[in-house]
Amino acid sequence: MELVLFDLDNTLLAGDSDFEWAQYLISRGVLDKEVYEARNQAFFDQYKAGTLDIFEFLDFQLKPLARHSREQLDAWHKAFMTSRILPMMTEASRALVNRHLEAGAIVAIVTATNSFVTYPIARAFGIPHLIATVPAQEGGAFTGKPRGTPAFKDGKIERVEAWLEGLGLCWSSFERSWFYSDSHNDLPLLGKVSNPIAVDPDDTLRAHATSRNWPVISLRG
Repeated sequence: MELVLFDLDNTLLAGDSDFEWAQYLISRGVLDKEVYEARNQAFFDQYKAGTLDIFEFLDFQLKPLARHSREQLDAWHKAFMTSRILPMMTEASRALVNRHLEAGAIVAIVTATNSFVTYPIARAFGIPHLIATVPAQEGGAFTGKPRGTPAFKDGKIERVEAWLEGLGLCWSSFERSWFYSDSHNDLPLLGKVSNPIAVDPDDTLRAHATSRNWPVISLRG
């Protein structure tokens, strides 16, 4: 049995769903362009630099969910999928996912982006499992806060291991394990699997992968 884990943003997707969701809300006038666009870019730059405070970012990212009904949010997300996400789902990404699924592997997306944004994306890829940062809810409405450990950096390992435990499995249950990622923020989980794969990596991850003879691939195209 094999375990295959995928990062989502800038790995399976040729872009960042987190960043694009905020930009989409700005484009609809839901968020104030002058205030939110600069902050969205600043957080994105911090993520790339490895300096992101995940809880500060989640406070920014999740608050808009608490201001609107689930019905309205779902309607916006449906349009967001069509206009922003589907164009970022490359044929190479779909083919890679399908190859692992057809081989009978247990396949999951592991992403820091919250599950409201990412669940429909996982479904569009046909990936049955999603390990994502969870936005807290009360009475069916989002609170604007996260619940539990964010799936970020070392938190990805914690969340994956809790998920495997819930399936009655652990790392040693698998003959081989894979993790595909573009980001140096994912080095903890990349170091945990037997087959780490750098996908269109940032400079730090590319250097790390090269020094350890990890495969480097591209899914753009």
